[in-house]
Formats: sequence, structure tokens, C-alpha cells
Amino acid sequence: MLVTLLSLVCLTSTSLAVPVEQLDKRATISPDASCGGPNAYTCSGSSFGNCCSTHGWCGSTSAYCGTGCQPGFGSCGTGTTTTSSSKTTAPISTPTAGTLGDCLAQKNVPIRWLSSSDFGQLSKPYNLRLPYTPAVIVIPTTIQHISDAVTCAAKNNVKVQPRGGGHSYASFSLGGQSGSMVIDLQSFQTTTLDSNNIAKVGGGVRLGNLAQAIYNQAQSALPHGTCPGVGLGGHATHGGFGLSSRAWGLTLDTIVALDVVLANGTSVHATSTAYPDIYYALRGAADSFGIVTSFYLQTQPAPASVINWSFRIPNMFQSAATSANYMLHIQDFAQNASVVDRKLGLGMYMDGYGFSISGTYFGSLADFNNKIKPELLRTLPAPSSSSATSMTWIQSLTALANGQPLQQPTSGYDQHDNFFAKSVVVPTSGQLTSGTWTSYFDYMIKNGVNSANPWYSIINLYGGPDSQINAKPSSFSAYSDRDASWVIQHYGYASNDVPFPPGLIPFVNGLNDAITSAQPGTTFPGYSNYVDPTLTPQQAHAAYFDTATYDKLVGIKQQVDPGKVFWNPQAVGN
Repeated sequence: MLVTLLSLVCLTSTSLAVPVEQLDKRATISPDASCGGPNAYTCSGSSFGNCCSTHGWCGSTSAYCGTGCQPGFGSCGTGTTTTSSSKTTAPISTPTAGTLGDCLAQKNVPIRWLSSSDFGQLSKPYNLRLPYTPAVIVIPTTIQHISDAVTCAAKNNVKVQPRGGGHSYASFSLGGQSGSMVIDLQSFQTTTLDSNNIAKVGGGVRLGNLAQAIYNQAQSALPHGTCPGVGLGGHATHGGFGLSSRAWGLTLDTIVALDVVLANGTSVHATSTAYPDIYYALRGAADSFGIVTSFYLQTQPAPASVINWSFRIPNMFQSAATSANYMLHIQDFAQNASVVDRKLGLGMYMDGYGFSISGTYFGSLADFNNKIKPELLRTLPAPSSSSATSMTWIQSLTALANGQPLQQPTSGYDQHDNFFAKSVVVPTSGQLTSGTWTSYFDYMIKNGVNSANPWYSIINLYGGPDSQINAKPSSFSAYSDRDASWVIQHYGYASNDVPFPPGLIPFVNGLNDAITSAQPGTTFPGYSNYVDPTLTPQQAHAAYFDTATYDKLVGIKQQVDPGKVFWNPQAVGN
């Protein structure tokens, strides 16, 4: 059935050793494993290790005591000693504090076991194709609960993953395997705005609730996706695209600070100046580095009006060559600076039966009708239906929500799907050729028009003139893909009550291959919020990070989570 898009790096061990007794006796021993920096904490005598690494973290291995070690804030060299503690950042060893259950019980952490009456509901995946059984589900109500739970997991060699909204395509919010600790953030639901219009948002808040709350408090807005039930946590820390993103950037770009619990159980407030490496890593790869308990997001004044628009284009699945020409026009339109600026959000939807172009416009209805519409539709078949309507911000978000209310339940969320998805990121430097578009539509016409199972493709405009997504340098965050022109999602699904059809995964892979194999000279990354669980760790790292970014993340991971407490099958360092 046709719907419109609207409705839907290692350190070596050589350095100068400085005797501990030569250190400034006035330095404060690190309380949280950080060292140097604005607090000038020393690692000497700390429970985390006596060496201060180049990244500002205490430890005792060569990664901390070798090249780059900061002698002003601890010892350096291979002959250092370290004080042991339950909050060690050294690799996890055999448990010494009893079982996981004993540890959690001693600390009064709220938990659910397999025998708990609500365990089934709490562990039900969004993607029903990928069910996993956690070892335990933690339902924290305080940051201390999270800290204690992470510490207990580390002591007992249990991997940890957070669950905000739970919409991970690969069920990574359930660990991506059975036997992990899941930390469910459903109790972290507060959203407040300060005098600078920075929203402090709990790690369990869903997008619809966030949008409604900041609008009600100060008529403020943020760029984010259209599905109101999606959780902020995974969405924001891996990108966060919405139709307003060309105007305001990704959700990730609005993050000015984060409160996060690290692998050693400490909670820190990370910004561009305080714990900058953590701040960097969380914005693009948070699932490998910690549990974000609060986000601090710079909001925008909500626009007084928004144009929601949509055009259904007929006959797109009859001739691959003809449709390729239409796509070349749309591609040229999207790069036309005389018409397109940051105010335009645009996406295309196709499913083998119908094709629509839709989006939003932060301008007047007259400007849309007199400038945008004529140039977009020029040379395309006459639309079989069209609409362009001016509405309020909240009305626009509601229209984009595909019939779902903005206000979503804070517990008991029960929306699910049964699917497999992949993505293709088209770089600005590698616009799709006529041959590639022809290959793509030829595949859809031959294999998708009469497919036994439903599927769809969504193509969203990220780049183009004045795009604020691509305005950020690749070094801005661990989300490094700032040269995207289009991001394409391929999605095959089945009814929730049937086994997943075996032919759908090859079909969806074929949609990707129809593009990438036709243009072998172009490197096509992927979008990590459309995570593909069939990729090996190495394939995933290459798809979702550039080399420099991934090497930097590996270095940070070695410093703050050497035991790989925060883990999923595609986590940094795997």
C-alpha cells in the first residue's frame, strides 16, 4: 500500500618515569578516574591506577603509562604500581564479589529476572525477528542504581547495553545477544528548559513526548525523526535525522552536554571542555561507551508555520530508463541553489506499487507554490495527487507521525515490527549516475513489483545547498559522515505473527547491491541508525565510521572501557 514519507586508536609503553613523591602534594586524587584537565586531578594514589593517559584517564597498563602519559598528573613508565579497587578500569577478571544477583541485591538495585511476571513484556524486542533473553533487566530510578548495576556487571563479566526507546533495528538495546544486562531507562522521563532554551532530557524520553514538552514549555523545537515512539537515546547518539535537519542539523548536533555513567561506575557531565573525549565518543557511538542518563539539547524557536507537502508520481515502475531520467531531474533539483536552501526538507518513498515525493518547507505557501513546486515537478509526470498545506509546528509533527499521537506511554510501550533493513549513504562527491538509477529501478521492476512480501525504500535528502547537516566538519563528533547527499533506507517486513520470510533478506540486500554494484568507483557508507545486524564488526565499523574517527574511538575505548563492559556485536573495539 502506498503511503507518503510525510505519514511515516594503541599507545606504546615508553615514557619518562617520574617518582610519585615529586608530584604536587596539593593535587586532588582523582575521584572518578579522570586526570589533568580543568580539575587537575592526579592518578597518584587513586584506586584506578597511578598513570594519567594522554586522553586524561587513570590506569595502570601501557595504554595509560606509555606514550602520551602525563607525568604531571601521576606516574609514567612500566614500573608503576596500582591500587586495586572494585572500580578498576583494568580488564575485567574473574568475579570476586559473589554472583551478579548477590551484587545487585546488596546494592538494592531494582531488577527483573526471567521469572518476573513482567520480564516478557520488558524484554520484547521492537524488531520481532531478533529476540534475545537478557540475563537481567535493571529498572533504575536513580543514577546510583545505574552506577551500581554497571559495577556489578563488570565484576561478573556480564556485558551491558542501555535501552531507551528500544527501537534498535538489530535489537542491540537487548544486547544483540542473550545473557547481557539491559538497563531500561523508562523512569528517566523529565524534560525541562532553562533560560537559554537548553532542554535537559532524561535518557528514557521518546521523541513525541520530547517535542510536545518543549513546545508546551517555551514553544521550542528540535530536529528529530518523525516516529514519536522512538527513544531519544539511540536516535540522538547515532545521528537523528528529521525533515527539519537540513535547517537545524541532526539531533546529535544539538547536544551541548551529557550526563553519563561510565564502565567504572562513575557518573560524569561531559561537554566540549569537560571530558571532551567522552563527549566526542557519545555523539556517534554511545552504546560502546556508557549509559546516558540526561541529554542537554540546544533548542530552536518553533516556526510559526510549516508547509507540509506531498506529490504522488505515477508510472514509476514501468520503464527503468524513463524513471532513471526522472530521478536525475530530482537529483539536479536538489542541488539547485537558486531554488533549494536549508528551509526545504525532502524525501521519496517507493514500494513497487507507488512513488511519492514529500517533505516540509520553512517558508510561505506562496513561495513553495511559486518557486519550489514548479521546478521540482518540471519534466516529471503530472502528479496523481498533490497537497501543500500550511500548519503549526505541532500540527506538522502530528501529520508526520503516521497516525500515532505525539504523546507516547512512558511505560508499557508495545509497538513492534518484523523486519530487515539496510542503508546506503550517497556521498555528495558520488551522485548516482543514469546507469545506477537504471540498475536500481530495473531491480525493483523485476523483483519488487510482484514481490510476495511487502517492502519499501525511503530516500532522504541530507545534502544540497545550505544543508546544516553537512555544515559540520567530520571532526565535530564521532558521527563523521558530513558529505552525504542522500541516505537511502531499504526495509522488508512481514506480519508480526508469522515467521520472517527467508527470501526477504536477499531481496533487501539486492536493493543495496543494485546501487553499489552499478557504481563500483564510489564508496557508499551506511547510516548506523539503520543498523544492519548481518554485517561483521569490521564491515560495520567501515560502514558507519571513517578510518580516522574509528581509530580515535578505539583509543578512547581502550582508556575508558578496556574490559568492554558496554558491548554489542558491532561495538567499537570488537
